[in-house]
Amino acid sequence: MALLDAKTDLSDRASLQRGAGLFMNYCSGCHSLEFMRYDRMGRDLGLSDAQVLENLVFSGGKVGDEMRTALRREDAKEWFGVAPPDLSVIARARGPDWLYSYLLTFYQDPNPARPFGVNNLVFSGVGMPHVLWSLQGIQSLEKGERPAGARLEHAVRLEATKEGVNLHNIVQDESGAESRVVDRLVVSAPGSLGVGPFRSAARDIVNFLTYVGEPAKLVRYRIGFWVLAYLGFFIVLSYVLYREYWKDVH
Repeated sequence: MALLDAKTDLSDRASLQRGAGLFMNYCSGCHSLEFMRYDRMGRDLGLSDAQVLENLVFSGGKVGDEMRTALRREDAKEWFGVAPPDLSVIARARGPDWLYSYLLTFYQDPNPARPFGVNNLVFSGVGMPHVLWSLQGIQSLEKGERPAGARLEHAVRLEATKEGVNLHNIVQDESGAESRVVDRLVVSAPGSLGVGPFRSAARDIVNFLTYVGEPAKLVRYRIGFWVLAYLGFFIVLSYVLYREYWKDVH
């Protein structure tokens, strides 16, 4: 299935800072980032130790600590059936586009088997509650009309719209004929953010998790500029020397 484009940009420091704040406020209660330390994150994101401690450390830890959740694994297993995973490398494992699409496609599911009353278009049967519902609101899934005798279908792509997200499906009937059917996610109970602002917030979270998955990228980007500048200077110098050495050769 073709996913939504997260359009991550690790050079956008403001986005990384917003993403860190959103993650710590809405996700860190259950999910840890054990491969990252608060002080390293602060340096990379342009934050002082005091700012990190005041705004991003909620577990009573120190600025040099690993970013662990205060939730005990034993309690998590008892409440959720399984301990929420560490998300240090989730962006590398799943990909930024998957994460972005996942955050945007929670919807209300009245099925009694759903423990938190929600499901997800990207991760069907998800066991996580929609922790960002107060920002996004509650989405409802409006299923497109299927042809009579429809027996097989598969999702083709997700599409962002002004109202929400559309899921394009190919449905096959008993005769083997195929038709396209569009399911729609629409906000039935608004949250504190509109559709556009929530997408920006989700992109900030994904941007931050992409950074956490490989923080050395920021260092490579900084070094890369100077490497390219050196190569450019060396090319010019080489050309000038070449002209000087061969000017008397006919």
